[in-house]
Order: sequence, then C-alpha cells, then structure tokens
Amino acid sequence: MNHRFSKVMGLSEAVSTFVAPGCHLSIGGFTTSRNPMAAVYEIIRQRIDHLHLYAHSNGQGVDELVGAGCVDRIEIAYAGTGRFAPTCIRFRKAVESRSIQYEDYSNYHMTLRFMAGAMGVPFLPTRSGLGTDIVRKWGFSREMRKADPRIPDDKLMVVDNPFGAWGEAGKLVLVPAINTDVAIIHVQQADIQGTARIEGLTFSDVEQFKAARHVIVTCEELIADDSLKAGADSNQVPHFCVSAVVHVPYGAYPTACYRHYDYDPKYLNAYRKAAQDDSRYAEYLDRFIYGVKDHRELLALQNEADLNAIRADARTGYAVGLDRR
Repeated sequence: MNHRFSKVMGLSEAVSTFVAPGCHLSIGGFTTSRNPMAAVYEIIRQRIDHLHLYAHSNGQGVDELVGAGCVDRIEIAYAGTGRFAPTCIRFRKAVESRSIQYEDYSNYHMTLRFMAGAMGVPFLPTRSGLGTDIVRKWGFSREMRKADPRIPDDKLMVVDNPFGAWGEAGKLVLVPAINTDVAIIHVQQADIQGTARIEGLTFSDVEQFKAARHVIVTCEELIADDSLKAGADSNQVPHFCVSAVVHVPYGAYPTACYRHYDYDPKYLNAYRKAAQDDSRYAEYLDRFIYGVKDHRELLALQNEADLNAIRADARTGYAVGLDRR
C-alpha cells in the first residue's frame, strides 16, 4: 500500500476541517445501530451549530445533535431508539417548541433521495407516498423553500406518468435529490486510503456517502495494508469517495456496531431520563460531552462491567444474554 495517500487524521481535525456551521450534513446508521456517535459528540464539543441535518432513520445521533442545539433544520423519516425512546425525546421537544424546522419523509423516500444525489439526477420517481398526507403536509414553508437555493421549491411532486399507462401507474411521486456537504458514517473496517467495509445491514449509508461532497469514515479497525482489497466484493466504500479516515474504537457507542458490540441499554436508559428534563440534560452534556476531551474519556466514564456485557458474541455478532430492559 502506498502510504503517501493516507487519509488518516484525528477526529477533532476531521470534524473541524469538513463540518462547518450551517453546512448540510448527513449521518449514517439506524436508530440504535452504527450511529457515528464519536463524531456526533465531537461536533457538539466543537459547538458547531445551524446544521441542516439529513438522516434516513436515526436515533441517538440525531437526538444528541438536536438536544445540544447544533441543528436548525432536519429532514428525516424516523427519529427514535426503539423501546428506549419510540420518538427521540430532545427531537420531539424541539419540534413541539418549533426551535427546529422539520420535514418528514418515508424511509424509502429518503433512500431514493440520497440515491438521486448519488446518481447526479435532480429527482427519482416512485409510487411510494401516493394518496398519503406525506405528500400534502409540508414542514418547510413554500416561502422558506423559495428563499433558500440549497433546498428544492417543492417537498414532493405528483405528476402524470410520462409513459401513459405503461407500468400500470397513472401517477408518480417525484422525490428531490439530496446532496450534502459532508456525510459521516461509522464502519467496522477501513484502510488508510479510505476503502471501507460494513458488516451487517448497510441501511442507507451507501447512498448517503455517494451523495456527499466530503465523507468522514470512522472505523473500529484501521487496516494499514491492502488486505481489504483482497476481498473487494465485501467492501461498500471506495477510497476515492472518502475525505478522512478516523480510527475510533467503540465509535458507535452507545449504539451498536455489529460483530463488535451491542447497544448499551444502561446508557440509553440513563440518557432517556436525562433527556426528559432540561436541567438534567444540561448536566448530562456537561459530564459526558463538554466535560471530556474525546470519546476515549467518555468511555472511561462507563462501568467496565457494562462495557464487557455489550461485547459481541463471535457466532451471532450481538451480545448474548444482555439485559436489554
């Protein structure tokens, strides 16, 4: 491997280089799985705000960015962490208090929108959403849309099938492309040039990073040789799409990273209690994010037995016998 083309850098440098106030940002993962949490905490720690955030279905990452006041606008299909918070608590508070602007889509819409951005086309057609309020109800006003050249004038459009009755579809929904300034994903393995491998479900991470101008990859294992390329069919991320590679073991914690560790139910339960109250939430931010230098120090605040309990079983890829209540 030619080390002259290494894209490895520290997380603080990667975030300060590519994530700017007001930028359009997407984060990967799904509810309690493979959220790029170390990067999320670093964004909060650097107090980067006024973000326009996109996600497919996310949970912990979205809620913590919103709760810390980093987000002005969000476009998403679902924000929740399952049994811990069926709807993310700080996200819900922000929507209800109108401190953020919010636009909702279906999961399929968001995937298609990222895919359109990745393909370099302005929209993609689908039947999904026809006849539902998700087409009719808008979170962003038409006036706001027209005033901002970075978002389309319409949320969705319903049009006649240009091929007539072909495909037995008289009408189609057009979903607008998303092209972000930066996407952040967490993966199991990446090499120093940016080639990366996701094990387990990929959610919409592949479409997201292909639709972004810059991509930050955080990884559990940093590979210093060409071994990933020997199994090229198992890699989802080509090196030429990646701007920065950051080695962060437990970088998805407290969410899960398949074959490495499960989500931490104790942390997520404690987070839910803190998120329900503004004072407790401020204390949470001060202790776990602003009060530590980096993700390693956040992990050091956790009970070692709890971290051992979420270690993935080699056969199943998840923690066996974990008390998930």
